[in-house]
Amino acid sequence: MSSTVEDALAPAEAEAFRAQVREFLSKHAKGIERGEGSVGVGRAFQQKLAEAGLAGLTYPKEYGGAGLTKAHERIYREEYGKFPDMTYELVISHGMCLPVLNQFGTEEQKREFMPDNIAARTMWCQMFSEPGAGSDVASLQTKAELDGDEWVLNGQKVWTTLAHVCDYGVIIARTNPDAPKHAGISMFIMDMRAKGVEIRPIHQIDGGRHFNEIFLTDVRIPKSWLLGELNNGWNQATAMLMFERVAIGTGSTSGVTHTLADGLIEVAKKNGKISDPVMRQELMKIYSEETAKSLVAMRTRAEMKAGRVPGPGGSLGKLHGARIAKHSRTVINHLLGAESDAWEGTSSRGEAWARRMLNSFQSSIAGGTDEIQRNIIGDRVLGLPREPMVDKDVPFKDLKVGTQRS
Repeated sequence: MSSTVEDALAPAEAEAFRAQVREFLSKHAKGIERGEGSVGVGRAFQQKLAEAGLAGLTYPKEYGGAGLTKAHERIYREEYGKFPDMTYELVISHGMCLPVLNQFGTEEQKREFMPDNIAARTMWCQMFSEPGAGSDVASLQTKAELDGDEWVLNGQKVWTTLAHVCDYGVIIARTNPDAPKHAGISMFIMDMRAKGVEIRPIHQIDGGRHFNEIFLTDVRIPKSWLLGELNNGWNQATAMLMFERVAIGTGSTSGVTHTLADGLIEVAKKNGKISDPVMRQELMKIYSEETAKSLVAMRTRAEMKAGRVPGPGGSLGKLHGARIAKHSRTVINHLLGAESDAWEGTSSRGEAWARRMLNSFQSSIAGGTDEIQRNIIGDRVLGLPREPMVDKDVPFKDLKVGTQRS
């Protein structure tokens, strides 16, 4: 079966599957500390999930999936929401790269790459942004030139999450500089360990090193690793960004959840601030926002029921999450006070919440800035007039964009 199978289960079948999922999660979803070892723990959990026949639930069996229905996936998400999130480090590999492989890959590519991706035997990253081509990704300058049976890539990517621990990546590069900037881009599969790939970490404000910049010097990949159609990379990249925003905006669970609010309410109880009327109001705002975000996510996933590429509605959840993250910073600071600025030991509650505050700033940038999300919502959801594009029909080689000045 695949995700196109009728989305309905007999009550007995649904309950049996729910019991199977609950038993697996009770045994294996024990929690995971965010840090250097979280990727390995997440991959190990995913491999156990694959061994149990619970990975890639709606992907066909011939591509490494379980071949089940959206109803099975919904049950899994409902149960998974009751346990610690074990696979948050795989959100790009599974939430973005995997559906793009499934959507645009050839039969050979799907059979070669999807089973290992689903089981986390390999991990994937996304390489879109460049210096001078962030929000305007179509201004990218990384180029791919065909040399016999190989593509040769040269250029630079930046803000690539987890590139340093990934085996493969999905990359977009310019293949036709004579076409307008949106029309001359193609998408490829790239080996992250290939000769000519240099990965440099970007040190984050919280001490982490999740992001990277990547330098490509005469990197050779097989001709067959073109992903999708030649010079159709912008349309495919747009689809991938939609998958990204759905992955970020809807998370790994299903149903109504308010995990952040629940955690902050517990802190308020322990700190004796739960009776403060102002604090109660702020906590209720986060609770309400998370509830609304969950409902938007449920609607978005319902729209994906037929297995189609998600639409621009994914930007609603993405923007909603960024707003919640921004609001939470003030609440966390008021609840913990100096404890979120200085602490003792390595397992302090203050440190954990301080890291959450610092990490929250990326919510308004990763996956497209808030401004970009508002543009998408205004244009493609509300039907408002688009902003003018003066370079729409100009060949890329004639533009002075990004770092291209001569």
